[in-house]
Amino acid sequence: MQHRVHTRLAACLLGVAMGAATSGALAQDAANYPAKPVTLIVSFPPGGSSDFFTRLVANGLGKMWNQPVVVENRPGAGGNIGAQLASRAAPDGYTLYMSSINTHGINPGLYKDKLGYDPVKDFTPISRIATVPNVLVVNPAVPAKSVSELLAYFKAHPDKAFYASPGSGTSPHLSSELFKRMTNTPITHVAYKGSNAALTDVMSGMVPMAIDNLPAAIALIKSGKLRALAVTSPKRSPELPDVPTMIESGVKGYDVTSWWGLFTRAGTPAPIVAKINHDVVALLQDPKTRETIATQGAVSAPSTPQELAQLVNSEISRWGKVIEDAHITLE
Repeated sequence: MQHRVHTRLAACLLGVAMGAATSGALAQDAANYPAKPVTLIVSFPPGGSSDFFTRLVANGLGKMWNQPVVVENRPGAGGNIGAQLASRAAPDGYTLYMSSINTHGINPGLYKDKLGYDPVKDFTPISRIATVPNVLVVNPAVPAKSVSELLAYFKAHPDKAFYASPGSGTSPHLSSELFKRMTNTPITHVAYKGSNAALTDVMSGMVPMAIDNLPAAIALIKSGKLRALAVTSPKRSPELPDVPTMIESGVKGYDVTSWWGLFTRAGTPAPIVAKINHDVVALLQDPKTRETIATQGAVSAPSTPQELAQLVNSEISRWGKVIEDAHITLE
């Protein structure tokens, strides 16, 4: 009996010692992280907002860590290719992933079992990076200076009730479908390949309106080539302080904000995740970084890992319902 007690005690002590050793090793790994170059994958090509925020974070962290943070653009399948690659990386913190509202909000409802990754189970959240509203714009010849006037115009001229988007399943497309349903206004979708093509046809008068990301439209708005009627965020944009929100314009409860977030592979040790979060938050709180993000019409939006996880879960649920209600499918 006494022998068994001694054996159990020894086993317990060994377990405690092994646990302490493991904790100590993880803490040491975090203290030394990163000891080699880090890869940061983004699912979209160079030149867009996703690439802009990715390179901003990569450059900032590279300077802080004195290690290269190498950006890999892996576009395709609406962002799924890059996400799939990141979801299969080693769980050591040396592969990071710049997600967006598309890959971790919209695509799960759009692609369903063809997604190729699990946005919740395959990733560990680190921090939200930035947010940006969409903006409702019309051709300047459209006789509407407000959202209510636009809805009245469409009601009086149903043959002109069309909206452009940069593609089926994009944030602007779903934002427009949400607007269509919340205002009970039948507006026909015209899909384009990218924002440039969509907004060009709005400027030419081929299509009267669009809801698109603010960075894509802001220069055209400020030059007078497009008229902004409302932003989709709950607060006005600092870049367009005279443009009301959808809520102010009478579309009660309308709140759509595009966002980007930093993730790593699920299973990455918590001390390393905590270190990356600490450094990313410090970077995003730096006044120069905030000013740079503001040039894109966006807002620096650091968060805890838990807050980012909650955002992902709520966005997947929200956009899944919009996709289902609007019967949106991949063509």
